[in-house]
Amino acid sequence: MNIIEVDHLKRIFKANIGIIRRKTKEVIAVDDISFEINPGELFGLLGPNGAGKTTTVKMLTTLLIPTSGTARIFDKDIVKDADDIRSQIGFIFGGERGLYWRLSGIDNLRYFATLYHVEPEVSKKRIPYLLELVGLSDRGKEKVEGYSRGMKQRLHIARTLLHDPEVLFLDEPTIGLDPVGARETRQVIRDLQEEKKTILLTTHYMFEADALCNRIAVINHGKIIALDTPEALKGHVQDLSVIEVEVYGVPPDTVERLKSFPFVDLVSVEDRDQKQALRVHSARGSEIIPDLLSALDGIRVGRVSVHEPTLEDAYVRLVGAAT
Repeated sequence: MNIIEVDHLKRIFKANIGIIRRKTKEVIAVDDISFEINPGELFGLLGPNGAGKTTTVKMLTTLLIPTSGTARIFDKDIVKDADDIRSQIGFIFGGERGLYWRLSGIDNLRYFATLYHVEPEVSKKRIPYLLELVGLSDRGKEKVEGYSRGMKQRLHIARTLLHDPEVLFLDEPTIGLDPVGARETRQVIRDLQEEKKTILLTTHYMFEADALCNRIAVINHGKIIALDTPEALKGHVQDLSVIEVEVYGVPPDTVERLKSFPFVDLVSVEDRDQKQALRVHSARGSEIIPDLLSALDGIRVGRVSVHEPTLEDAYVRLVGAAT
């Protein structure tokens, strides 16, 4: 039996527009999506900002009521059986909210254990275990105000696990963390996988999804446009090579010109400090480099490299095709 079953789920918001003549506009945040998540699976939900990821998670965690469609967790309806579901799931937002900074890590967990109705004799054993799980056993007596952002996020995870939920919803858990904090948080997620927790993860980081997820759904404009394993999704770009060129200030008209080349499938630009990474997808691989450099004449160019496409390249192709 699937732990989570989503069937034609839809959520419409009403937004007021205009200043003098105010009008009501309907915004479809989630548009008729369906999927299922198996027991013990780590399921990724990827998409650009505003695609519908967080709205989907809020419906599944009973924080929002769907406009139409249904979803079931443990075969319980997210609307009719909301109270039962809440006692069996855990929900982790990215960010630092939801902790008492002037209390120690241990005291935070003791407080939240009472809110979760965890019996004192259970929490007495569970709190040390959770601090060990998230790598905070030696910092539990310190006030949270002295924690790094990554440590606070790991304490969030420990808090969410106090009542030992079977299902976890992780909404961008590594957003805003430094590389060390993000790596430590990903290790905690791997440890939770080993405990056979069922996890729904939203993230903007493709390498993170590739490393952690069993299956991934790509959502854009409220619709699921692809759903498969990371390896199968990368199959969408197996016919391409990616040429990456370091550039220093590439004009938009040059990017548009590159897109018009018949041998170019896709072009993207990523800012990296004082330079940009110009990524060009083409089936012809390295043989197009002279043409690219010619088109970039007059622009300062750094390193040029060719590599196999990644999950990020597949994501860009999928989202670009659906835009």
